Amino acid sequence: MRDNAQSGYEIGMLWVEGPLSYVEVLCAQSFLDAGHHVKLYHYKDVQNVPEGVELIHGDSVLKIDRFIQHGRTGSFALFSDVFRYHLLQQNDRMIWADLDAYCVKPFETPTGHFFGWESDSHINGGVLGLPPDSEALGLMLEMTEDEYGIPEWFEQEEQDRLRQLQDEGKPVHVSEMKWGTWGPHAVTHYLHKTGEAKYALPIEGLYPVNFRDRRKLMLKRATQEAKDMVTENTYSVHFYGRRVREFLSNKGGLPEPDSWMDLALKKHKVDCDAAPVLSREEKEEIKRRKLADEVETAPRLPTGKGGENLTDLADRFGSDQGTAKHRYTELYHMLFHPYRQRQITFVEMGLLAQGPEPGHDADSETKDCPSVRMWLEYFPKAEIHRLDVADLSGFGHERFTYHRFDMDERDSIAAAIEEIETPPSIVIDDASHASHHQQNAFLEVFPRLESGGLYIIEDLRWQPDAHERPGITKTAELFRNWVETRHFVHEDPKVAAELNKLAEDISGVHLAPARMVPGKRLQMAVIHKK
Repeated sequence: MRDNAQSGYEIGMLWVEGPLSYVEVLCAQSFLDAGHHVKLYHYKDVQNVPEGVELIHGDSVLKIDRFIQHGRTGSFALFSDVFRYHLLQQNDRMIWADLDAYCVKPFETPTGHFFGWESDSHINGGVLGLPPDSEALGLMLEMTEDEYGIPEWFEQEEQDRLRQLQDEGKPVHVSEMKWGTWGPHAVTHYLHKTGEAKYALPIEGLYPVNFRDRRKLMLKRATQEAKDMVTENTYSVHFYGRRVREFLSNKGGLPEPDSWMDLALKKHKVDCDAAPVLSREEKEEIKRRKLADEVETAPRLPTGKGGENLTDLADRFGSDQGTAKHRYTELYHMLFHPYRQRQITFVEMGLLAQGPEPGHDADSETKDCPSVRMWLEYFPKAEIHRLDVADLSGFGHERFTYHRFDMDERDSIAAAIEEIETPPSIVIDDASHASHHQQNAFLEVFPRLESGGLYIIEDLRWQPDAHERPGITKTAELFRNWVETRHFVHEDPKVAAELNKLAEDISGVHLAPARMVPGKRLQMAVIHKK
């Protein structure tokens, strides 16, 4: 142990990867401006590192195979705890500082011990200096060798619970234990056990602004109060990085002008725009993009220029088949893309947000139809036909034909579909959604579908009360039973017989849940014709 005062301690920090925000830049710069040599250890690329900070790969201290993250939060704190203990053992005249520790004045210690009380009950290791031969340091290193070890400072009841799980072959990993197990809790316990806690600085030394008061550092109205908390005996102020960054990102990304933190940023000439505070989502997006740039795939054939995605078209034209509501177009784009440049006949029954089902007058003329415009653009060579009870005669296009019919009458459906000379390749039933209407249409239209064609029934989980008939087998139930048994079962034996005769022409049926989310109620049936 040291007897004489020593100065010129190096500061060791860790940032695994990614950009530093101005909060971390401020902290690193504060140590530089206090005269310390700062070593920033890292494992992957880091950005926005202040000039004068020495970058060192973390493998020089601890190999990446010891990398551990906290289970509940995903935080690197556990790995950081282990890293700092190894760093202090390997380096004399080194003091660890988290990158959210702001240096108020140079760190000095006559013994190599440099840490402080954060509360009346525990010592924090956010700033930690221990001589390499510290007994407490040795015990902490020994503790971290067993990632399933049961901490001796846990309450007896918790120790018994963990030991029982071990005996059952289900040991609990440290990442699933409570926060700070290898951090402040371990530091406090072992420093007390060895008697080295006597070197701990009072609360004002390293943690004058506690966790609950952290926001006062960023609020103008609390500037004087924050200044009063920092005394002549204060070496460092802890910012509680993740929570402070979250608070800043929710307040526009910057502390309030003339707040304590704002004044510190100006004092150390930190450019906040060059190192912005990013939200957790923004950081994750940066990681995803970086990973996408780094990974290599199997050799990829060039993709063709297939035109605008159908979902984008639906959203642009205002169709509820896109992301606004149903998300049908995500499946449709996959099914229909091979037909896109072909001269096909496309039939859709029903009109978006019009007709009698939602309470509109069927005789009111409709001059615009978003889904028709979507299909006309998606299929540039197709003949688009619309069968509807509502009046669409006002919508004109050289490749669009309107047929008025009544789904309540099978003869009306048959007459409308026979007006279409070429067998359709794709048929979508987006009409009334009443069960007997859906089944009437299927019985009349599916036989007229071309071989290899697709017949789709939308909105299986919603049937309008005004049109649904009691005692009619629901269409979703009808096709679910066919998928399970290859046999149609219906309340009406005659309808069941007709359906089972048509089943000879069915190649397969796909049933999709609402919004394409597994587990939700069935919303769509896709029937492929042999």
